[in-house]
Amino acid sequence: MPIAPIPHNVPPPRPGPRRPRVLLGLALCGLAAILPRAEAQPSSSLQVHHWWTSASERRAANVLALRLGEEGVEWKDGAIPGGAGLGAGKVLKSRVLAGDAPDATQIIGASIGEWAELGLLLEFDGVAVAGGWNNALFPTVLALVQHRKHVVAAPLGIHRINTLLYNRKLFARAKLAPPSTWHELALAAAALRAVGVAPLLQSSEPWQVATLFENLVLAEGGPDYYRELFVRQTPQAAADARLAVALERLRLMKGWMASPLDEQPWTGVVRRFARREAAMLVTGDWAKAELKELGVPLDDEFSCAPMPGTGKLHLYSVDTLSMFTQDYAHVAAQEKLARLAVTPAVQQQYNLAKGSVPVRRDADPAQMDSCARASWTAFAKGAQSQVPSLVHRMAADEESRDAIIAEVHRFFVNDAVTPGEVQRRLAAVLRSLKLQHRK
Repeated sequence: MPIAPIPHNVPPPRPGPRRPRVLLGLALCGLAAILPRAEAQPSSSLQVHHWWTSASERRAANVLALRLGEEGVEWKDGAIPGGAGLGAGKVLKSRVLAGDAPDATQIIGASIGEWAELGLLLEFDGVAVAGGWNNALFPTVLALVQHRKHVVAAPLGIHRINTLLYNRKLFARAKLAPPSTWHELALAAAALRAVGVAPLLQSSEPWQVATLFENLVLAEGGPDYYRELFVRQTPQAAADARLAVALERLRLMKGWMASPLDEQPWTGVVRRFARREAAMLVTGDWAKAELKELGVPLDDEFSCAPMPGTGKLHLYSVDTLSMFTQDYAHVAAQEKLARLAVTPAVQQQYNLAKGSVPVRRDADPAQMDSCARASWTAFAKGAQSQVPSLVHRMAADEESRDAIIAEVHRFFVNDAVTPGEVQRRLAAVLRSLKLQHRK
């Protein structure tokens, strides 16, 4: 059944031993005890919790809903508005605490392991074996959806976060080619200003600022340093000169931006980009799909390229769906959704609508647009080219992510804060996080 428009406003799982540190916070320690255990009843519907609320995201979710409907299962939509899933995450925790967990939910990255560690996610190893996931999926994706060697999530698509969207016509006015280095990017900004064009669009919303910043860290420091800072979270990495350079460049780019302190949802930024209010936008490739919904054609009005300095790298985020165990009344329907998500046909249709690329190694690049083809090819090169996004929960847990984003955002909005101060504060944050992780 198609998704309704959003108003504006099986054996039980085998959880492993609990770690001393409960990743989702003390309030969730007793979740397994409070979830309802009603007697199983046949079900022909699934309530799905997610944050796909833009026009392109709705189209992608509708692909899943329609295919699930063809299998005799109704998709009951539970979309929660809010960029980067911040609102949806809070609502999900509240619902689980209240004993009202959804049947299926969008959970991504490190959050998958946090929920699985509590013993709340359905394992569907049989679906994965029957679908040949071991051979079909990229190894990085397969590892992401597993916890303690059990499959606890269904992968949907891979987004490239290091995407530079640029307006081809505005670039032609300034006689520019897409930049591939920081030096070329700075020259392009100057040339665009000289012809009366704002070089860059950006919202001051914290996660959007941090998305630009993690691109700058990757471009300046490379994948090894990026992982040292954001994945291993070594306090000494915060003192590195490369971090200071990334911070200085973030502040320089703030001066290129049209209305840099306007806090807008990403969809609003994309609409402004479609109206030619600036020539460039650094974000995930979901923006490409939203431009398509606005009637702005790829490779005519705009194109995309890797963020300068990251041409051979893929800063990734992977969309995934997990299923809550609850009373096991919905297992058959939940397994249908997990199976469908990875089938070649759904992969092609979903990712075409979403702007992402398939999680399957056997996908056909010839069926992709130019941006998607470049993204899928870069990811397919293997682990050496793949870098997990901090902002989009691939590199670290929620607590670490939020603490780092807060420091970056503080620097962005307050010009009195120096790069050195940010480095000292980040080092302290990382030391504190390491201490907490050891408890």
